[in-house]
Amino acid sequence: MSQDRGTCVRRQRQMFWSLLLLVSPCMGFFPNFWSKVLILSFDSYTHQYITEQAIIKVSLEVLRDTTKQHDLQGEKNIYLGRGFWRAVRDVVNSNANMDLKSATKYNPVYHFDSERIDDSIAKLREFWTRIILSVRAKEYASARHSLGQLSHALQDFYSHSNWVEMGKKSIYLHLLQPDEPAFPVAKEDTPTCKNCFTPTCRNNLLPTLKNSNLLTTGYTTTSSFPSKPKGKCSHGGFLDKSSLLSATGGINKDTSSLIFSPHHYLHVEAAGLAAIATQTALRDLKDTVGHKAFLKLFSVRQAPALVFVMDTTGSMFEEITAARLRAHSIIQSRASRAEQPGTFLLVPFHDPEFGPVYEAEDPNQFLEHMETLMALGGGDEPEMCFSAIQLALTHSPPESEIFVFTDASPKDAYLFDAVKALALEKRSKITFLLTEEQTQKSSRRKRSSKKPLSPNRFSLYSSLSLVSGGMAVFTTNSDIHKVSTIVEDNTAVDKVTLLRAKSDPELMSVHSFRVDSSVVNIILHITGTMTECILTSPSDKRQSILREQGHLAELEQFQGLYRIKLLPPVQAGQWKLQAKSGDHLTFTVIGDSSVDFLYYFATVTNDTHPGLARVEGSPVAGAPAFLVLTVTGQSSPPEGSFYATLLGAEGQSLQEVKLNQSSSASDHGLEELVGFVDHVPTVPFSVQLVGLDSRGNKLERVSTEKIQPTHVQIMMTSTPQLVPGHHTVVIFTVYNHGPAQLFNLTADDDWGYLLTRGPHRLFVKEQDSSDAEVSLLTPATAQAGATVTLTLTVHALNSLESNYAVTFLTVIPLDADRSPPSCSAARIQSHCPVDCTKSSWRMSMVVSDDVHSGLAALQMQKGGGVLRVFSKPPPTEDSFEETLPNLEHQQPHKNKTTGHHRHHHHRTARLRTGEPPLNVSEWRLASSQPLWVVYTSSCCLAQAELLVWDKAGNMKRCILTSDQQKGQSDTTTETSGTGRAALMGVVFLLVGLPWSPLM
Repeated sequence: MSQDRGTCVRRQRQMFWSLLLLVSPCMGFFPNFWSKVLILSFDSYTHQYITEQAIIKVSLEVLRDTTKQHDLQGEKNIYLGRGFWRAVRDVVNSNANMDLKSATKYNPVYHFDSERIDDSIAKLREFWTRIILSVRAKEYASARHSLGQLSHALQDFYSHSNWVEMGKKSIYLHLLQPDEPAFPVAKEDTPTCKNCFTPTCRNNLLPTLKNSNLLTTGYTTTSSFPSKPKGKCSHGGFLDKSSLLSATGGINKDTSSLIFSPHHYLHVEAAGLAAIATQTALRDLKDTVGHKAFLKLFSVRQAPALVFVMDTTGSMFEEITAARLRAHSIIQSRASRAEQPGTFLLVPFHDPEFGPVYEAEDPNQFLEHMETLMALGGGDEPEMCFSAIQLALTHSPPESEIFVFTDASPKDAYLFDAVKALALEKRSKITFLLTEEQTQKSSRRKRSSKKPLSPNRFSLYSSLSLVSGGMAVFTTNSDIHKVSTIVEDNTAVDKVTLLRAKSDPELMSVHSFRVDSSVVNIILHITGTMTECILTSPSDKRQSILREQGHLAELEQFQGLYRIKLLPPVQAGQWKLQAKSGDHLTFTVIGDSSVDFLYYFATVTNDTHPGLARVEGSPVAGAPAFLVLTVTGQSSPPEGSFYATLLGAEGQSLQEVKLNQSSSASDHGLEELVGFVDHVPTVPFSVQLVGLDSRGNKLERVSTEKIQPTHVQIMMTSTPQLVPGHHTVVIFTVYNHGPAQLFNLTADDDWGYLLTRGPHRLFVKEQDSSDAEVSLLTPATAQAGATVTLTLTVHALNSLESNYAVTFLTVIPLDADRSPPSCSAARIQSHCPVDCTKSSWRMSMVVSDDVHSGLAALQMQKGGGVLRVFSKPPPTEDSFEETLPNLEHQQPHKNKTTGHHRHHHHRTARLRTGEPPLNVSEWRLASSQPLWVVYTSSCCLAQAELLVWDKAGNMKRCILTSDQQKGQSDTTTETSGTGRAALMGVVFLLVGLPWSPLM
């Protein structure tokens, strides 16, 4: 009876959450995959789908261009890497948060609402500037965040404005390109709509808008912004209160449902244009930052980062040597693989200094730098270890493996909470290799005491490794070379975890892990000291690991670590591991497999946009939540083949979560699942995925980090940009889901811009919240594009309740240059006969940058001709060849200098399609000095494309044509034509294929 009653309660709670979402109004393309399920509009296209598909499409284009694999577009199971899907999820979540977070969801400027079109365009260009500056500064996490915001606002324009109703078949270029023609916006006193009294509103836009090419967008009613003027269009939908005011009805095209979208019949057209606009922005981004940086932004085929945090005091010679050897071995093993070699980071530390961060993408440069690392000096035993780890976390990609070599306890223990928060936020594992041999090291450390040092002084290291999913290995100088093998084991491409658990002393612990057909190279890492260890195969064969040579596995035993490798062929199925020790043991089983998973916890939103919002920090203990889980590397699994298990610290099952498919399987080996968690556990736990592999055999994967449930939350309500020389205030809210109590709030940043870090005392009542703020002062000398990682942690004074929030703040100059260069046609010579092979055409142009940045680079993107570049006006056409007699035979980008005096130097160069950008900033031009270019091509190739950048990163795409009239309207005509063709293709794709979101 009680069991039936519990089942009934669970069903009622699930139904409650679903119904709660169904009564929510909506204001844009809906945020993510779950929205369409909740509103029962299964053929609607969401921000998530449009953004994902655009990123995949353009990433494959770039990958094809850079690897010369022209068949990539047609492949269905293309390896993009787990990091790619994590990067895509970052962008998608940032996009969705525009609808879900209080700082942006009500503001019409972020959504092209309430005729704030000019303000919205300015905001779009601000996002674009942030993206470019962040990518150039290699701050990829910040760039992805801004890209999600930009893609959301850009997509909303086509859903919220009358662009589609005006009959436009191409995208509005002026949104991101200031020099493209702009359409006027209807004035405040200009009526735009007539009354509509039915859910479907046809022809409710006044004809004067289309006749005069006037733009308008729908109004909504919120408490924060002015109400709709009489006669203006509403956003519309059954919960938009402004749609009851004159003019009644609405114009949004967010969904295909007439309940939510009065112009639902134009939803596919709006989604198609939004898709083209997003793809166009991504291609412009690719051309602006370059192919390599674009692939780094999305972690396409990136090998895991190799991150060393190295104590460099005099006692660390053996450890530094071991790190060098491991780095060399890893780099050699990656040399023959298709993936990018990855990022290499080194952060040294001692007392009282730490850093600087050395980061390299060239493995040979990293090895050369490692050779210069010396173990010198000494002093008191504590060192600035956590400060160095904090630097490593802020500079390394998400889900990195960070290896800390030290023999000293931390002097900066006050940073523990901030470092733990960063590790959990980025899902990065931190492994400590701790050496202590008193007889050899005490003299090098110059310790005043010769007493043995207890491992308890490393307790914070052990706690951090356990929470983050790493290890703490206590070893010796003599074994450090062999123990460091774990660096190679854990940084291999496609590394997955099959088991993660710990056991208490004096007990015979029993753990099991499952091997499936996709897993190879299976290794067990056990830390501690065992007295007995028995391994049992699925066919019940046994091996006493410590006592006998194996037919199942081979053992390498070092001080503090057991490394056990299963011998091939490894039998698929359930394996059992029994171990006994007088000490705590930790167990980790890893292998190589493309099948893995990503996850996050989410809660429903019940304001303006139905959807699931990612939980910031740790989830609330005992509260309901959704588990959103993405399976990578698994093509078309059977329906209902996956579920999740929430595991306790010793690997025991706390709760099973049924997972439902949110979409049909992706062509790229991705499956997104969602499950309802009736109540989040009240103890630390990890997430295990259970399902079937491609052969129908059972598979298991487990997350290594430990989720820390809590009753307190901290959420950022504003994340402004940083301006050099100015103060910035960041506002946040602390939510207390438990009894009334006092909290300590601490802030940390990696650049030292905070005016006060705390702790600040804060009292929050039971089931209540309290607002607070922190202030930062950005130096006037701060580098544009630099990203400050701000970490907030909150702790209850009288309990263990704690939580964190992490945000990225980008430095943007107050007078940032957002205007692209310009190119003006000076002369076209075109006399092309019927037989195009017998003649050529020539076009002269002036390229300039009118703002203070100045020209930076030029590149031929398309065309089969030759572009000649001059720092001064070239001679007349008649004497042109006499001036440059050997120009056609110059090497690419080779400069030519004429004149006898330095200030009269005349620079020239030549460019062809396929060559890298020409760096004209080296020509030392004045900021306003133009360049003169002459393009010559066969009449058989009537069009070319030139890319021009200024020093602020703005890009201009110049279209060169043999037809003078066409050349005068080059960009608009060319892009519009492409837009029409692409729109038909996108519409066909959207209509012809089932909806298939990837994240």
